[in-house]
Amino acid sequence: MTDRKPEEADRVDAAGLQAFASRIVSDHARQELIFLCIGTDRSTGDSLGPWVGTLLEERGVPGVLGTLKDPCDANTLPRLARTLPDDAIVIAIDACLGRPESVGMFLARKGPLVPARSVNGSLGAVGTYSIAGVVNEISLKPYWTLQSTSLYRVMRMAEEIADAIASAVMGQDEQHFNPNAERTSSYE
Repeated sequence: MTDRKPEEADRVDAAGLQAFASRIVSDHARQELIFLCIGTDRSTGDSLGPWVGTLLEERGVPGVLGTLKDPCDANTLPRLARTLPDDAIVIAIDACLGRPESVGMFLARKGPLVPARSVNGSLGAVGTYSIAGVVNEISLKPYWTLQSTSLYRVMRMAEEIADAIASAVMGQDEQHFNPNAERTSSYE
């Protein structure tokens, strides 16, 4: 996914992501939710989804597809998407490249995302809701950009997504991050 049409999604920080996840959970039964965490463990920038999936599993969140151990990548996504129940509420989670001012933020929306768009892939749209983490700036060499993305940034963003979802789904009061903490220059 790319951040080329920001008007289609809300650009939010960790606190906004928490509110987004809470709205989804309040509108749907927990057992209806499927968290489709898209990406690969073979690319730093594209590992956001599998990191989120792994963290959600560790927090006991049900309905997770796509982890570091069993990624939902370009090879497995088409087959997996066909197996999703028609009435499932799918929250698609993926990394994306975007505008410099969006790096470190999240694009949250009711509606699907298109995986691999930033690398000119041809995977179909997926998700009832979507969360795209802007892990780096869009460039003329998107594969290289994803490969050279900061692992620290990806891991921190994965923690923020997983904490927001787990807090909403599991009703956790304690989180693993401080959504009011100021981001440092090393995060950029």
